[in-house]
Amino acid sequence: MSNLTSLVEQQFSPHTLNKFATLMAAGNGYLGLRACHEEAYTEQTRGMYLAGFYHRASATETTELVNLPDVLQMRIELDGEIFTLLSGTVLAYRRELNFTNGELCRCVTWLAPNGKRYQIDSQRFLSAARKSLLCSRISITPLDGDAIVTISTGIDATQTNSGRQHLDEISVRIFDQLYLQGCYRTQDGSNETVIGSFCATPPEACISFSAKNRRLIQHTSASIANNRPFVMVKTSWITSSLEAGYQTQTDSERALANLMECVAQGYDTLLAESTQTWNSWWQRSRVVVDSQNAQDQRALDFALYHLFAMTPTHSERCSIAAKGLTGEGYKGHIFWDTEVFLLPFHLMTQPNIARQLLSYRWHNLPGAQAKAQKNGLQGALFPWESAWSGEEETPEYAAINIRTGLRQKVASALAEHHLVADIAWAVDAYYQATCDNEFMRLRGVTLLVETARFWISRAVEVNGRLELHDAIGPDEYTEHVNNNAYTNYLAHHNVERALHYQGKFDVPDETFVAQAKDFLHRLWLPQANDQKLIPQDDTFFSKPTIDLTRYKQHQGTQAILLDYSRAEVNEMQILKQADVVMLTYMLPWLFTSQQLEANLDYYEPRTIHDSSLSKAIHGVVAARCDRVEQGYQFWQQACLIDLGDDPHSCDDGIHAAATGAIWLGAVQGFVGLTVEQGELRLNPRLPQAWRSVSLPFCWQGEPVRLMLTDRQLSISTASSKPLTIWLGQKRLLLQGTQSLSLAEFVTPFSASSAKQEASK
Repeated sequence: MSNLTSLVEQQFSPHTLNKFATLMAAGNGYLGLRACHEEAYTEQTRGMYLAGFYHRASATETTELVNLPDVLQMRIELDGEIFTLLSGTVLAYRRELNFTNGELCRCVTWLAPNGKRYQIDSQRFLSAARKSLLCSRISITPLDGDAIVTISTGIDATQTNSGRQHLDEISVRIFDQLYLQGCYRTQDGSNETVIGSFCATPPEACISFSAKNRRLIQHTSASIANNRPFVMVKTSWITSSLEAGYQTQTDSERALANLMECVAQGYDTLLAESTQTWNSWWQRSRVVVDSQNAQDQRALDFALYHLFAMTPTHSERCSIAAKGLTGEGYKGHIFWDTEVFLLPFHLMTQPNIARQLLSYRWHNLPGAQAKAQKNGLQGALFPWESAWSGEEETPEYAAINIRTGLRQKVASALAEHHLVADIAWAVDAYYQATCDNEFMRLRGVTLLVETARFWISRAVEVNGRLELHDAIGPDEYTEHVNNNAYTNYLAHHNVERALHYQGKFDVPDETFVAQAKDFLHRLWLPQANDQKLIPQDDTFFSKPTIDLTRYKQHQGTQAILLDYSRAEVNEMQILKQADVVMLTYMLPWLFTSQQLEANLDYYEPRTIHDSSLSKAIHGVVAARCDRVEQGYQFWQQACLIDLGDDPHSCDDGIHAAATGAIWLGAVQGFVGLTVEQGELRLNPRLPQAWRSVSLPFCWQGEPVRLMLTDRQLSISTASSKPLTIWLGQKRLLLQGTQSLSLAEFVTPFSASSAKQEASK
């Protein structure tokens, strides 16, 4: 697909090594590769990760996604000078990630300490077509006379997770004096990975091999004429025992055969093959905006690039981690982010992926049931942090407080149970958008009923009504409260949907039906007061407020915790993200437009936005309140969570859910494309800066394409049956390609209304 944007690094800086290693990371859902330089830098965290490949180093450690042996690093000597951009002079530098196909290119002109200039160009990509394939190419050209080049590269198994070694070296081999292969096993013996590499060099090069200290290395030396390039192409194949039917010997042989096949095809052919897969992805998913601000399109392309890179489409046993496959943040664990912020994108573009992500929860249902039972509850209590097994992976304690020397207990796994209802919300959303009866019969209804049983058993009776106590909502600055609005409403929705689908799919259980009806009748749902405000919990309105201006200026850094303890923050109206605003986003049909506006006005000044997910949701809700320019400001700020100027904004990995939130803000917020209670709705509110927007989406198995300006709507569908959609307050049946004037259906958002909004 043409005209995609790219991400460019214009100059080398040791201060942004890890930021750009994350931003420019490669991925295909199976593997993730941080965009580290070929040459090593002490401060740079190198990393390659395989989806689902977890290990716990010891009983006192946390299960984490294993940082695999490094196949990217190269030790480069040019006429005896070790190539590093920390010495000599960088005369020219440019690194670019091409979103079209994920190829990363770097061009450097380096003046070495010996006074000679060299041109070093490199390219690399992870194949989108062959998930185990990594290709890289480096070209070195001397510019001031003949030169001697020496490159040492191979498979480096000294790589660790921040000092924790997870892998034992099982075997290392050189085949045919050409192919390197290492086999490595996790220290508990549960998983293996096989990694092979081949370095194609000019025939005149001198080659030798070494295997020492967990490094299997090929050493290559060559003499190069002035202005003549020396080119090395390195092809690697990475696989693991997570593959079905894996056996060490046969899969090592198969991996070697696959590597040989790829080597025979060459870098350019393999890149072209990968590009075709990328093209298909972009055609099914790309949102195109004609905006006065070029960074808007780049942010959307960046988000969708990483959504492809992080999503493991190859296995139902894997899901999307909070940092994708780009770093070691959160240990590679899966949170509620996946169902709420990432699944909606896949649901509206490739619903089979959404089904697969929900199936990950279904496979881990036994672990959730065991956790509920362990806590004296029924049904399924899904872990706050999840990995491969379905067990709770949240660490019991946080980092040591360096002032007190004590560790603070992590409360999320104990009380942040809204995740259970979030999963149920996603199951319901999936069925509404797909009408996938098979999934619901086999898995969906079970997920809904088991999560509903949990809420029914968790409720406590107070003066004849049911309440949910000791809860933590998405706002993690307010802990252990009673009747958290977000939790209560989502739990009610969970049980109501379970009851509905149990009846729809004829799954008889009279005991459950009676319990569910009683729960729905008696569960307390915090009600709006005379000012149309919904209390976040039983005590929130009684807490004091403070001026948060200084902390909002440093949002995302949790600077408030430098001045106040968590206990002190818990006793004030201070929000990491606003639970009630999030609630109105999740279940908008339950609230009036006046309630949406009143709660946005009340809670936003009390919200620091220390969560990377906060701004985008505020933007969607603001747009739904016809505050489009306020929503656009929130959305643009959300786009800068990773892409902004902070040199360390994403050192330990991308904010995966924030990429999904970028799509949500554009599509649900400004395009106004939503699904509410089984009906497809469109309420467009484009920012003034957007002249038009177009996007593909999928609705109940049929592809649809939408094109929108501030005045016109064009919808195309190839289905033989009409598309039913609500445009504003009117229900339409559309077929083929139709163009409509928005003035007939929705109130246009004009410049004059923007001025009125600004004056509020």
